[in-house]
Amino acid sequence: MTPKRKRLWLLAGSMGALAVAVALVLAALDDNLVFFYSPSQIAEKAPPADKRLRIGGLVAPGSVVKSPDGLVTTFDVTDTKHTLKVSYRGVLPDLFREGQGVVAEGMLGTDGVFAAREVLAKHDENYMPPEVADALKRAGHWKDGAGPPAAGRK
Repeated sequence: MTPKRKRLWLLAGSMGALAVAVALVLAALDDNLVFFYSPSQIAEKAPPADKRLRIGGLVAPGSVVKSPDGLVTTFDVTDTKHTLKVSYRGVLPDLFREGQGVVAEGMLGTDGVFAAREVLAKHDENYMPPEVADALKRAGHWKDGAGPPAAGRK
């Protein structure tokens, strides 16, 4: 084998290894990518049932129901236009209550109930994710005294 042919095979092997490495990185990123949706976006176009996603909005007043054993909590998340029922198994954050902002991560079931793996309650509008603040502002439910929406902050 000539030196030129050896270099060609080495270059081809290196490019193949690079392609495999890029494919593995992209596959890992796709598994960890979690999209954010508001209840209105889910009502307009429901994402696939097996796709992990985040939802956010306000906990609807009067919607929190705990199971008799206290382990499962169901509640509604609203952006004032649409409402989505959420089921969560576990201990809720201390700041979780009706009328407060919440972000939940999990999967939308085939029955339309969002099965949350994690629930995050906001402290106030300063800590609200930009997507939730924008959705509430579009819905006309943003409190003017709370300052500018989180999307404009750094």
